[in-house]
Amino acid sequence: MGEYQVANNLNGELPPEIVIVTGMSGAGRSTAARALEDLDWFVVDNLPPGLLPTMIDLAGRTHGAVPRVAAVVDVRSMAFTEDLLSTVEQLRGRGITARVVFLEASDEALVRRFESVRRPHPLQGDGRLTDGISRERETLRAIRGEADLVIDTSQLNVHQLKAKVIGFFGETEEAKPRANIVSFGFKHGLPVDADLVLDCRFLPNPHWVPELRPMNGRDAAVREYVLAQNGAKEMLDSYTEVLRLIVAGYQREGKHYMTLAVGCTGGKHRSVTMAERFGERLREQGLDVHVVHRDLGRE
Repeated sequence: MGEYQVANNLNGELPPEIVIVTGMSGAGRSTAARALEDLDWFVVDNLPPGLLPTMIDLAGRTHGAVPRVAAVVDVRSMAFTEDLLSTVEQLRGRGITARVVFLEASDEALVRRFESVRRPHPLQGDGRLTDGISRERETLRAIRGEADLVIDTSQLNVHQLKAKVIGFFGETEEAKPRANIVSFGFKHGLPVDADLVLDCRFLPNPHWVPELRPMNGRDAAVREYVLAQNGAKEMLDSYTEVLRLIVAGYQREGKHYMTLAVGCTGGKHRSVTMAERFGERLREQGLDVHVVHRDLGRE
């Protein structure tokens, strides 16, 4: 047990909680930080990773006045990946709740955003904008893999991103494990922020049933059709048990968020029904569940 943790336990105080906001340039780090600031987090922008322990020590000396710190860390920090990963482990070793939120976006979305503000990418140098994006994505690969929460902002405006961050961090009481369930269509591409991907395309497609084609997976007729197919109940039962084990493991490792992507061909029938049903199953396990149908209406 570190000196900081001992001191706080003796004083009857818990060490401050910290959220590290990082990710791709142009993916919305500043918007996420402002959302946390609106929730009364103490926000520090562009903090080098090596100063995170010092920031926590200073917050601890406020005797509870600064219980939650959000630090925005970007790729321009020297030795970014190694420094940040080792610093996070150092903080957790001292009994401090340290979570990493990674903001992600597609290359197309990032190019569009940089071109709209006519600014170069920080790693672009003398090359093209896409060169800078590619270089940054490779530099951040390790920290993305260790992130507690990945948010894909490709199709989000600033208001939607702010609402999403508030949805994850807005509760003041003891937070329950959170599951974000996303239905999608494989023909529209995989959700890049998914922790787990389930494929429902082995089930018969209601698209080929004329009376069901105009409906979607939230309609009772489609739901009954999908759930009556061979393998549907078995999939729900088996994956619910797998998810129970995964969630328990995440909690032991201090990971509070999980994004489950449930896909079918177009994201209209099977995946929607199964995502809704998985949401019900996970709520029964005590999780805070948010279900989103990404591609509904795109057909």
